[in-house]
Amino acid sequence: MNPVQALGRGVLSLLRSLGAMTLFAGSAIRALFGPFYAGQLGLQLLRIGFLSLPVVGLTALFTGAALALNIYVGGARFNAESFVPNIVALGIVRELGPVIAALMLAGRVSSGIAAEIGAMRATEQIDALHTLTIDPMRYLVVPRILAGIIVLPLLVLVANVIGVLGGFLVGITTLEFDPTVYIRNSWDILESWDVISGLIKAGVFGFLLTLMGCYHGYHAEGGAQGVGRAATHAVVSAAMLIFAANFILTSVFV
Repeated sequence: MNPVQALGRGVLSLLRSLGAMTLFAGSAIRALFGPFYAGQLGLQLLRIGFLSLPVVGLTALFTGAALALNIYVGGARFNAESFVPNIVALGIVRELGPVIAALMLAGRVSSGIAAEIGAMRATEQIDALHTLTIDPMRYLVVPRILAGIIVLPLLVLVANVIGVLGGFLVGITTLEFDPTVYIRNSWDILESWDVISGLIKAGVFGFLLTLMGCYHGYHAEGGAQGVGRAATHAVVSAAMLIFAANFILTSVFV
């Protein structure tokens, strides 16, 4: 196969994958507006939301702390150290909070969903659902996507608070900021739209990362190796879509 054929085959394969992904997303969105299994939704809210809280909180804490240190170093070159609280708060709430939380869930949740549904595909449990006249889309996909849309904005709110707290702790212990001044500057710089835009991003990211986990798990092939590939592809595709969606939404919100 010459290079032109290889390139053409790669492009066609990419287009087929994008088409299949779009059709699956359309089916999932249609299913979201119908009846679903409330018990499955509650279980996924617990798995995706509550069990992800520790990793999201720790990541946000260290991100806020590191951000404060780096901004202080850069600001010191222009005698602008006093802007550290403002930039940390704004950066966490508008950008880093939603993105960091989504990437953590992409690694933890997308791979887990893909592995779980892929194992069900490999063991023919999804075929058994069809036999029992249970729609796999409503039983497996809808509860996970709804849980992602609901839970990620809540996790982002927590991540925002913890991230700003991380910057605050570094500011008052290492950078010698006055605690009252730091808190006032952080509060004054934020507007309601800063928080709302971050929560909108979080809802979109929650939809994307759960959708990728469901899609790759639902179409897993090849037994155990196929399940592993599905988990890997789910994490990679979710991360890429999160970054792409973040750029688009940021361009719209600015």
